[in-house]
Amino acid sequence: MAMKKGLVEVYCGTGKGKSTLALGQSVRACAQGKSVIIIQFLKGKESSELEFIEDLSPLDLKIFRFEKSKIYYENLSEQEKAEEKKNILNGLNFAKKVIATEECDLLVLDEIFGVVDHGIITVDELKKLMELVDEMHLVLTGDCMPQEIQPMVDCITTLETKVLRERE
Repeated sequence: MAMKKGLVEVYCGTGKGKSTLALGQSVRACAQGKSVIIIQFLKGKESSELEFIEDLSPLDLKIFRFEKSKIYYENLSEQEKAEEKKNILNGLNFAKKVIATEECDLLVLDEIFGVVDHGIITVDELKKLMELVDEMHLVLTGDCMPQEIQPMVDCITTLETKVLRERE
């Protein structure tokens, strides 16, 4: 079996800033002339944190959201979740296509661990997706990284927030 040359990074933890960190890595990769695709999950259709990216048009950075609802997944009714699950699975199929065709240098699967936590895909399905990666740089984000994928990961960054004093 050939050694894979790709890099798999994880940004996880209960702290804020995982998506922002992934975005920073994405902008940095673009500055180095690399192409980037970010696929966001579970954030609803309109997540304002990345909207400014569209204004940075010279960057080879594309952001995809497959969900139709404007509301975070966890706030949806069971019926709405069933609908969104189909859209999320479409996003995962798109991720597989991006990996298979090596369409970009860096692929970010933002909140992919939440997709596992919500039971939309299994850990084994995530592992199968990761096994498809050859030379691509892959970034996975979410609160809680499944321990079973740790042997497949090159670098884990854990963010935690410590509130030292309450603001009024």
